[in-house]
Amino acid sequence: MGLFMGIDASASGLTAERLRMDVISNNIANSNTTRTDRGGAYHRRFVVFEPRTREPKTFEKALMQAVGLSRQTGEGVRAVSIMEDTTQGPMVYDPSHPDANAEGYVEKPNVNIVNEMVDMITAQRAYEANSTAITAAKTMMSKTLEIGK
Repeated sequence: MGLFMGIDASASGLTAERLRMDVISNNIANSNTTRTDRGGAYHRRFVVFEPRTREPKTFEKALMQAVGLSRQTGEGVRAVSIMEDTTQGPMVYDPSHPDANAEGYVEKPNVNIVNEMVDMITAQRAYEANSTAITAAKTMMSKTLEIGK
C-alpha cells in the first residue's frame, strides 16, 4: 500500500460527495418546477457510485496471500452516472395552472424536500469524515518524518 493511497481514496470520496451535494441542491431548487426543457415536471436525480479498483501488482498479490488477505483494500469511489427517478410526481387539481392537462391536473415534481435534506446531511457527514481522514493521514505522515530528527 502506497504512502498516499489513503489520502487518494478519501479525496475521491470528497469529490463524490461534492457531486452528490450538487445534485441534491439541484433537486431542492427544482422542487416546484412543473415545466422543463424536455416537457413535463422535473424529476429528481441521484448519483450512482461504484468502487474504484485497480489490479494489484504481482508483489502486492504475493504479500496479500502471505498475510492471508483474500482481497485488497479499497481504492476509493467514483461516480458512474447521474440517474433520473422516473416515478410520476403527485397530480394536483389546478385547472388555472398553465401546465394543467385536459382534466385540470398538474404533475408536480417527485422531489420530497424532507428526503432531500436527509440525503444532504448524510452527504455532508460523509464529506466531513473523508476530510478528517485526510487530516489524520497528513498528521501521521508528519509524525513519521519527525522520527528521524
